[in-house]
Amino acid sequence: MKDIFFDLSVRSVRLNFMRSLLASIGIVIGVVAISSMGMLGTNMQLQVKDQLSSGADTIVITADAVRMGPPGSSSTTSTSAATGITKTQLNKIKLAAGPSSTLVPIYSTSTQFTLASVPGRSTVYGINPDDITKFLTIANGTNIGGVNDALVGSTFATNFNLKIGNRIRIGKDTDASRPVLRIVGILAPRGMSSDNVNTDNAIIVSDDWYTNQYGGKDIYRQVNVIVKNIDTIPDIESVIDAKLNTNKKSPEVRISDASSRLSSITSSLSSITTFILAIGGISLLVAATSIFNVMMMSVNERIQEIGILLSIGTEKGEVRRMFLYEAVILGILGAGVGGIGSLIIGYSVVSYMIGTTKYFFLPASFMYIPIGMVIGLVVCILSGLYPAWKASNMDPIDALRAE
Repeated sequence: MKDIFFDLSVRSVRLNFMRSLLASIGIVIGVVAISSMGMLGTNMQLQVKDQLSSGADTIVITADAVRMGPPGSSSTTSTSAATGITKTQLNKIKLAAGPSSTLVPIYSTSTQFTLASVPGRSTVYGINPDDITKFLTIANGTNIGGVNDALVGSTFATNFNLKIGNRIRIGKDTDASRPVLRIVGILAPRGMSSDNVNTDNAIIVSDDWYTNQYGGKDIYRQVNVIVKNIDTIPDIESVIDAKLNTNKKSPEVRISDASSRLSSITSSLSSITTFILAIGGISLLVAATSIFNVMMMSVNERIQEIGILLSIGTEKGEVRRMFLYEAVILGILGAGVGGIGSLIIGYSVVSYMIGTTKYFFLPASFMYIPIGMVIGLVVCILSGLYPAWKASNMDPIDALRAE
């Protein structure tokens, strides 16, 4: 059966089309803001989870109070006063991890370098060449073979347009005899790593070269324990903790894995996403004010019409429904256009900010579009409640006398 009150609502929207359109634009903006920001935050979280999951089989062990000093001024005999994982602790870790696990001791420091007369600063990792391919992938070139061979990360190579065979001078410009490294390989992109070895913008050298240059032999920045079965990680961590951290008030090492890092990072990203969504929600509050204003104007302009409807026996609920229909129409228009806009703008924002849209159409990301549309529609309905109530509770006689 045709609802005459819905037809009256449609007529009102059509007669005041420009005013209704401007009110709906506020809903469009709010829906786009909430949906786009929600998708951006979710895509960030999905990307981080994907990157960290690559190191899900790795336990990271660092000294509880690691203090790695900078390289000394001499380029050939400099030493580094460092506190890290000692050889004795490394042997304990090896026993605790068991024969099925792989240990990768890692040195690291920050250093200056010069490449084609361009100075810079980067992290240098010292790793046994036999261990490098156990957790890193060489995309181009070969592994370290000679004493002065080095690998560089993908970002490092791109930024300096490096090729196999290029040379890097390590140390300050004031050093007279700075050592020279020859690039023999470029690593595959690794992104954010769960094991604290961020190689994309780093230089990787052999452990022998590192200790000859910076000292600190057998005192490692960290030790990666690569397990065969990730289900054994909690048990291995417990054994390592029991063997090394005998004094719980002053533990010797800090033990972590991808799950703990993932939990910490995703928690931070969730907080950021919530904050961004709250900012997007402000635009919906502005839209709600606009819808409320439009509805009140509609009520004031149709006082005599309301008086006639009430005087001929129209029930208050039917009058309320007429104005709520109007709010719903504005909400559907705004939410519908906002949903389409969210798909386009959200895709563009995610592509620009993150650099990839591989997670965009996943349910966890895509669900923000209907969520934003529903929120926009609910805001419209709530904004129309009071005007609808006011219209239905008018006195018919006063309404008919109104000019």
